[in-house]
Amino acid sequence: MDDYFCHGVALVSGRWAERGGAINRENKKSAARPGIAWHVPGPGWLLFVTDALVICAAFALAIILRYDLGFLTARSSYPQLAVCAGVFLACQAVGLLSMGLYRSRQRPTVRDKVLRIVFAVFGSTILNLILVWLWPQLGPSPDTLAIAAPLTALAVVGLRTVMMQFIDLNPIKRRVLVVGSGKLAHKIRRLRRRADRRRFEVLGFVALSDDDRREAERLDIAPVLSPDDARRLLPRLDEVVVALDDRRGTMPLDLLLDAKQIGVRIADVVQFLERETERLDLDLLRPGWLLYQRSSQTNALYRFLKRCFDVAFSVMLLTLTSPFLLVAALAILVEDGFDKPLMYRQSRVGRHGQVFQLLKFRSMRVDAERDGPQWAKKDGDDRVTRVGRIIRRFRLDELPQLWNILRGDMSVVGPRPERPEFVASLAGVLPLYSYRHAVRPGLAGWAQLNFPYGSSVEDARMKLSYDLWYIKNTTIIDDLMILLQTCEVVIWGRGTSMAGSPDGNRGGSGAPPQAGNQSDAPASSLPGGSVTSPRKPDAA
Repeated sequence: MDDYFCHGVALVSGRWAERGGAINRENKKSAARPGIAWHVPGPGWLLFVTDALVICAAFALAIILRYDLGFLTARSSYPQLAVCAGVFLACQAVGLLSMGLYRSRQRPTVRDKVLRIVFAVFGSTILNLILVWLWPQLGPSPDTLAIAAPLTALAVVGLRTVMMQFIDLNPIKRRVLVVGSGKLAHKIRRLRRRADRRRFEVLGFVALSDDDRREAERLDIAPVLSPDDARRLLPRLDEVVVALDDRRGTMPLDLLLDAKQIGVRIADVVQFLERETERLDLDLLRPGWLLYQRSSQTNALYRFLKRCFDVAFSVMLLTLTSPFLLVAALAILVEDGFDKPLMYRQSRVGRHGQVFQLLKFRSMRVDAERDGPQWAKKDGDDRVTRVGRIIRRFRLDELPQLWNILRGDMSVVGPRPERPEFVASLAGVLPLYSYRHAVRPGLAGWAQLNFPYGSSVEDARMKLSYDLWYIKNTTIIDDLMILLQTCEVVIWGRGTSMAGSPDGNRGGSGAPPQAGNQSDAPASSLPGGSVTSPRKPDAA
């Protein structure tokens, strides 16, 4: 999802001003120059383009090693080579995407990066072999793939080592000036990690008064600039972010209009943080703000296409996973006895607040609640059966929800459905919580991908910020990207993607998985020490 083109960049006009001299404000008619705004790719696009180049180079080298240079240069082989290279590249791109290797805020260790690339290339090669088996004209021979795959893995690992360093220090970051030096500006200042600042660089924070400077010093905001200093920076800027705690009578309109006149983008702090963090900051959000924002949910064509996609995907996945479903069902019955229930139903809140019965394979003992309702334990739960641990590890217990999708209760991608009692509790604490029911709940989702653990109101608040971002910005392409990157969670058995969580303290690469069913862990404690009803395990 980070792979959006960054808007409003005036690199050409900025460079011209740096070479030609500063703006003469006394002679504005000569200072005014057209801003040539063009799109600069974010880190994901840079990685994709460079990956594509080395993958194609590795494929060409594999052709040379398997055949000879003459085959590669013969005109008659060009059409066949083009098709084979295109299919090989497409398969590799799918594999890298599914391992979360194009997330903007990646923080992988060397070991993690190598393992994910190897898994991605291996999975892509299997996919390529399946395509060649089905349609031989679409791909290279298996022996060529056997050479191309290790070459691709080595090339991508080497390239990533260099590219991640370049992205952290790259010269095409958007240069940002923040107007404000208070609490709102501090939210931008808190984005201190290199992974959070791969798309922008803050040149300074504008303090409009002595009180603002003292507040900046208290909040450790730096560097602090005066309006005159900021005006001299305008020719070098790509974006100005307005982050004033109180705008009444303090808005520096002259500075902002000068920036706008020369092609510098002006953004509100809410919009800026939404774009850079890929979630909505609930501290800044007001219900009225959402009313005037464009949303895909008002697009009838999108809703129709999404429903068609849900039905097609569910039928396809049910067909492909039917052997696993049968094995899982048989294993549950053999372990617990054929007289025990195979599945359990649980009430969940769906679109428009409608309650439906969610289906799952039973993964706990039937008597899991003999001592009363209990919380799902983080470090281990002896109520989970041996088969239950396996099917939870690979999310097989979730597959019966495909029937919920076919019925229209759920979607493939969307906010995770919660139980009615937790919804009632959280809606009283989080004012915008009910807005997540504007869409069908999903089997996979943006919040689950970024912040999957949920054991407190604060966790529910963070997940809500991702859910609202998804509802506001989602497209069919986004749904496909989320679905692809969910493979990472299934394969690695972790509840978080390699991008990690926004606060840097939870999740991320190397985070230990919970023993409980992560995707269904509800928010638990409420302010003031009150606790909502404990989670009912999947025993019934």
